[in-house]
Amino acid sequence: MANDLFTGMKVRLTRSEPDVVSKAYALWGRDSEYRRYLHERALHLWSQKKYEEWLKEDSDQQNAKQWMFDIHTLADDRLIGYVLLFYQSIAQGDAWVGIGLGAREYWGKGYGTDAMALILYYAFEELNLHRVSLGVLAYNPRAIRAYEKAGFVVEGAERRVANKDGVRYDAWIMGILREEWLARYMKERNQNGG
Repeated sequence: MANDLFTGMKVRLTRSEPDVVSKAYALWGRDSEYRRYLHERALHLWSQKKYEEWLKEDSDQQNAKQWMFDIHTLADDRLIGYVLLFYQSIAQGDAWVGIGLGAREYWGKGYGTDAMALILYYAFEELNLHRVSLGVLAYNPRAIRAYEKAGFVVEGAERRVANKDGVRYDAWIMGILREEWLARYMKERNQNGG
């Protein structure tokens, strides 16, 4: 990872043009399961044009408080998702991370894990953050396992915040501190001979 900050074992992080991303987002946006894993809000459908306008507006407003990257596969350079960091508190070195793999055929195959490893390296080594937090809905066990694998721990919950199929679920708050990440990173690096 030290050679290329944005390239992992399976994916690379990049920033594509809004027209390319909007086409993918519009396609993924039709997948209600994917969308329900991202947040608890009521679902809506946007056109490709609406996503393109939103992405352009979002990129125009990006500043030193937010970093958004597209996730591309190394094998075929396919856009499969996104990952972003945004500051909660610049003064405290506290940011939140969000990730979404919209291309369903890449779920459960390590692509999200690789992207999360890259963004955590970026957060702690490039941005010198102290902590990274995230929110995850309790009905998404695949994501919870992946976050725990990356070193995140459950720190709290918003109780019964999401309604899915008539059942109320908690939203968990998870976090990882720089020293926890660094210990894991150094251990993995030593095991891999790096």
